[in-house]
Amino acid sequence: MSRFSAVLLAACGLLTSAAPAQVTNVLPTKLEAFEAQTGTIIIKGTGEIGSVAVGALTITVSSKESMDVGTGRKEYGMAIEVAADNQQGWKRVVDYEEMASLVNSLNYLSRINYNVTTLPTFVAGHATASGFRVGAFTSQRRSSIQFFLEDKSVNGGRILLTSDHLARFQLLVEQTKKNLDLLRVTN
Repeated sequence: MSRFSAVLLAACGLLTSAAPAQVTNVLPTKLEAFEAQTGTIIIKGTGEIGSVAVGALTITVSSKESMDVGTGRKEYGMAIEVAADNQQGWKRVVDYEEMASLVNSLNYLSRINYNVTTLPTFVAGHATASGFRVGAFTSQRRSSIQFFLEDKSVNGGRILLTSDHLARFQLLVEQTKKNLDLLRVTN
């Protein structure tokens, strides 16, 4: 065997042993993992709560209830979907267990002011397990505080919101939680 062939085989061996382990798709929420079960019938119920138009974008909030027919077990949550000109941009699921902290964070963000820091700029945000993020930021103390939504799981751009957009989104999230609270009590 030539010296070149031996070096080539050795290099191939090193590359093969250094190859990363196979990446699996890990579902980030309990609800998505529940819905991905196999070997049973899963019923996925969805109810649109409402939407907020932000320029050419539409942000839709829906409640979700999924049930394993075999066991009767149910999981609840909320879907947030962003579409541009009726073309889905991204969709994130928020588990029911995360919704109370999201509501509290939206309340905080709606009242945030420059007193949160003595420094001239800030970013404040709340992220869920699925990568959905809502926040507020400012680049200068003399400019207004801006609000945003983003999908951190795909490193997408921020959707800038006015305080009115944030208030409407907050109401949709609160209504979704109330609806799910009632649904969980009656089931």
